[in-house]
Amino acid sequence: MSENKDYSRNKLMDYLNLPPLDIEICDVTLRDGEQTPGVVFTREEKIALATKLDSVGVDIIESGFPVVSASEKDVVKEIANMGLNSRTCCLSRSKVSDVEVAVDCDVDFVSIFIAMSDLHLKYKYHKSCEEMFSAAMEAVQYAKDHGVGVRFAAEDGSRTDIEVLKKAFIAAEEYKVDYVSIADTIGILNPSSTYYLVSEIKKTVNTPLCIHCHNDLGMATANTLAAAEAGAKQLHTTVNSIGERAGNASLEEVLVALMVHYGIDRYDTTKLTDLSHMVNEYSGIKPSVTKAIVGEHAFSHESGIHVCAILEEPRTYELFSPEMVGGKRHLIVGKHTGKKALKGIVEEMGHKLSNEELVALLDRIKNCTETKHGISPSRLETMIKETKSQ
Repeated sequence: MSENKDYSRNKLMDYLNLPPLDIEICDVTLRDGEQTPGVVFTREEKIALATKLDSVGVDIIESGFPVVSASEKDVVKEIANMGLNSRTCCLSRSKVSDVEVAVDCDVDFVSIFIAMSDLHLKYKYHKSCEEMFSAAMEAVQYAKDHGVGVRFAAEDGSRTDIEVLKKAFIAAEEYKVDYVSIADTIGILNPSSTYYLVSEIKKTVNTPLCIHCHNDLGMATANTLAAAEAGAKQLHTTVNSIGERAGNASLEEVLVALMVHYGIDRYDTTKLTDLSHMVNEYSGIKPSVTKAIVGEHAFSHESGIHVCAILEEPRTYELFSPEMVGGKRHLIVGKHTGKKALKGIVEEMGHKLSNEELVALLDRIKNCTETKHGISPSRLETMIKETKSQ
């Protein structure tokens, strides 16, 4: 494979002899992302986000939980009828009444979920696994009878006995479900246990498998990729990793990782930063400045050694170019800036300083940053002009 100038490929993957991944992305920002405490998307915001997700090339958009309200149902139905290239789905409890509402939304498929872990059965449902499964299959049958695809999802699947999961998924196959899904609802998995769990299910279940990872231990993206390596087809994500508690697997991280590690480049990553900004604005939740891919500092460099190298070849300290994800590079002057790096930054700004002027400017910068005063681009421009006039 030829070297791509936009990013460095992880060549160590060549030694793993993995088969090509067969995956699709189901983004759940409009549903699970909206379950972030305090977040509510308006109809217009949901339409705008669905349009943007579609333009990125996301395969499936989970647009909402239509039984929640009449307005929620209306927007789920509207998104389903927008003529997007992405398929659409929505969430439903294991109740025929929920599925009736979902069927009326014209989605391509409905995600019908139950939890089968002992904890959820005892403390949430107060019913046996057999009772819950029977109700779920009644809801599944209703959806199938009305021509709607079904994803049968095991909430808290990562804390459910593997043999119970296998038995439930095998039984669900008899109802011709289109997908079975494992939810790591509380984010307890790590990459090794995720790979094992998915591999075990794949040994006996032939229906395409989905993985839905939460980020309580900060491993949702890594777990999602491990699941893909083990044979999971549908990978669930949210923009900016928003969602309940610590959020979900990050769309931007998963898409760029799929490119760097596995050569999957069919998604338009150049729109990820704009999409991140939209979710930031609509949700009121700003990603950490050090958030991978879309954080404010994702392409910011201050260290003098780093800046010097970046000016000659950006790939020295950037795994992928900011342009590849619609971002921008920022060369920061501060406490760690050296004279050579400062010279490069100043010249990029269109100025030329003598050696004496550079030394004088660097001294002023060090004095400012030692007292924790940052140097903004406009402030640096002023300082350059002041130095040249002296």
